[in-house]
Amino acid sequence: MPRSRSPFRPHEHDVLFGVGGLLSGLLLYALDLHNSPAAFGLPGWLSLVALFVMSGAELLRRTAPQLGLTIATCALALDILSGTLVTTVLMFSDLVYAAVLYGSPQAARRIPRDCYLITALITVGTLVGFQDSAALLLGFATAMITIVPAWTGAIIRTHREAAQAARLEAERTALLAELDRREAVAAERARMARELHDMVAGHLSAIAIHSTAALSLGDPKATREALGVIRENSVQGLAEMRRLIGLLRDASGDAEPTAVPTLDGLSVLLTRAERIGADNGLSFALHDERGAAPTRPDQARAADPDAARPTIADLPPAADPPPAVGPPATAGPPATAAERTGSSAAPSLAPNAGPGAAPAAGADAHALPAPVELAAYRIVQEALTNALKHAGPGQVRVRLSRAEDGALRVEVVSPLGDRDGPRAPGSGAGLVGMRERATLLGGEFEAGPEPAGRDRIWRVRAVLPVDEETRP
Repeated sequence: MPRSRSPFRPHEHDVLFGVGGLLSGLLLYALDLHNSPAAFGLPGWLSLVALFVMSGAELLRRTAPQLGLTIATCALALDILSGTLVTTVLMFSDLVYAAVLYGSPQAARRIPRDCYLITALITVGTLVGFQDSAALLLGFATAMITIVPAWTGAIIRTHREAAQAARLEAERTALLAELDRREAVAAERARMARELHDMVAGHLSAIAIHSTAALSLGDPKATREALGVIRENSVQGLAEMRRLIGLLRDASGDAEPTAVPTLDGLSVLLTRAERIGADNGLSFALHDERGAAPTRPDQARAADPDAARPTIADLPPAADPPPAVGPPATAGPPATAAERTGSSAAPSLAPNAGPGAAPAAGADAHALPAPVELAAYRIVQEALTNALKHAGPGQVRVRLSRAEDGALRVEVVSPLGDRDGPRAPGSGAGLVGMRERATLLGGEFEAGPEPAGRDRIWRVRAVLPVDEETRP
């Protein structure tokens, strides 16, 4: 670590200026090269005193420039009265330059003005006093040793301050860029963690629950059904994992855009959840009260609490999944009732669209902004996953509605209580992800237990604003 310079220790260059000026002045004095005779009969050796004092003032040109200039002014007056050595005059002009360049900002503004005033007073005074045009030459000489070095110092100081300001601005810009980069990396890591958790955690939870059930049950039929669910979720989870890893490894950015889940895929999501949670006494209902977009027949039936709620028994029996041919990425979710029967009421999806993908163009003229739909879909998906892991027997209700200001309200209510079936452990990452998704859109999120008569429920509630920033 370099040692800091003492404020009273002269700079190496200042020592060279002082020693060089002193030796030059001694040589001129030895050669008797004075610029003018001594005034008032003063002895010539006083010019040597002025020379030594001026050389000592040179040592202060950086550490104490204003004090050095004050001493140099007195030495210059003595030098002029005792014969004037040109070396002393040159060192004085250098101290004027140094006082402007290295002095305080106030001194840098004041010294040039003082030089103008001194030059004008000397010129006018000698011109009036001696009535001789030679006074103009004295004024010119005074300007050369005062105004010119003051101008030079001011110009160089201005350029140095501008360079320093540009350097500080560049450092500040680099610091802000680094902070932005770190914030972007942290935000991207958080987004990747949310997506990975939302896409894979549900499948892994289903695998954990049904594998535990398969190990604890002695019924071959129930074990076969559990193994079927395990295989289906493992294939789908593997496909999602491969897709995400492919996106992360693609550095060219030429990958085809993937379908973004929307709220139209909630019926598929609930059907899958009902298949997984049927053994634990869980049923699921969707109440879409938005009223802005057309609903499919199964959504309209779910929105009516008095209507018969579709259960897994109402669906046609699912066939065993065919053996995987090709990459697992082609595996899709189980079809809904409307899709199995070929109902035309279901919105048409783009080719190769995944579960919950956006409908084709023109299918819904009142669609919500894509960020809002994606956040709502992921919140419902994670809430259903938590219900499958922790909820007691009963009905899990998903409710969608619009507030007066147009905000989308999402509510998932699940029963709390003990159940005989297996449970999957949780870490709380899902609640963190749901809260982050709502916060990124400027919305609200809350989740926790609430009393419901003699029972207790777990309620997940999110309010996602719909404004111009989130609109497509």
